[in-house]
Amino acid sequence: MGEQKVRTIEGGADAKSGTAQSARGGSGGKKSKWKVPRGKIYIQSTYNNTIITVTDDKGQVIGWGSAGHAGFKGSKKSTPYAAQRTMEDTMARIKNVGLTEVDVFVRGIGSGREAAVRALTSIGIGVLSIKDTTPIRHGGVRPKKARRV
Repeated sequence: MGEQKVRTIEGGADAKSGTAQSARGGSGGKKSKWKVPRGKIYIQSTYNNTIITVTDDKGQVIGWGSAGHAGFKGSKKSTPYAAQRTMEDTMARIKNVGLTEVDVFVRGIGSGREAAVRALTSIGIGVLSIKDTTPIRHGGVRPKKARRV
């Protein structure tokens, strides 16, 4: 009962100091132990913002970014340039993971759709497929019956 268990965090950091880096990447100059050669990129482009999520093949999030996170405010968040910079910033943050090939899923009707994909190819990451997952309206639900007075 008087025995104390000491748990060390992978990467050589001391459990007491709490200065360990996440095994998934993160900030700093350390190398990531989590190598993902192939992944998925989800681009959600709305009238007001562009949100980019990078996952591995299983769907676990590696990193994300948005136009607001990249430093744009107000109506500038919805521009194609903001989408391009968002993609560049997001990929720069996860460069230690080793992502080389991606499947791209684009959702939404904003102006940053094509700019984000174009920025991805200019970075040098191979795009295996591009799929549009924008939901399409089909007429909606059945309307309420007419009110009789």
